Amino acid sequence: MTDTYPTFSHLAASAREGRDYHRELIDRGTDLVVIAPHGGGIEQGTSEIARAVAGRDLSLYTFSGLRRKGNGRLHITSTRFDEPRGLDLIARSRIVVAIHGLQEQDTAIYVGGRHQVLKARLLRTLRDAGFPARPAQGPHAGTHPANVCNRGSTGRGVQLELTRGLRSAMFHGLDRRGRRLEKPPFHRLTSAIRTVLLGG
Repeated sequence: MTDTYPTFSHLAASAREGRDYHRELIDRGTDLVVIAPHGGGIEQGTSEIARAVAGRDLSLYTFSGLRRKGNGRLHITSTRFDEPRGLDLIARSRIVVAIHGLQEQDTAIYVGGRHQVLKARLLRTLRDAGFPARPAQGPHAGTHPANVCNRGSTGRGVQLELTRGLRSAMFHGLDRRGRRLEKPPFHRLTSAIRTVLLGG
């Protein structure tokens, strides 16, 4: 899918913050930041998952689509994502963990990025928690240096791609109202990720 807007400045010239999109940034001064660059209605459920993973301990950044329909037009590919507030927080963090959503209807989590140790820990912990976690390959591998998950100070981060089928199992619906009500898999998933990120 080709992005409608090649950069954030192009997007901001055509869309209005507070009506079309929302930026959430909480800088807790941690070495690790959890992000959802395609949150809200763009890749539904990812901003809610990122927020729960960050909890009250980790820094958080989300870019969320607010439109009733057509939020996919607000998608900026991860290798070109350049929203300045988000990039500033990311650059000041050692490690970035990005939450994304795939449109596939199967149930899977694809773990990518350049941080090999963290990827291995997440794969093992997610599988132990009962989730079908797999190493990401191809276009979803998340290993390009320009990928937003690899733009922290170490140049090594993690990208978690959750299929639509899995995200659907975590909420009462993927529309705005349904995402307010989580199902048990949501808490099991976010708890497993937090265990790894907080060194448990």
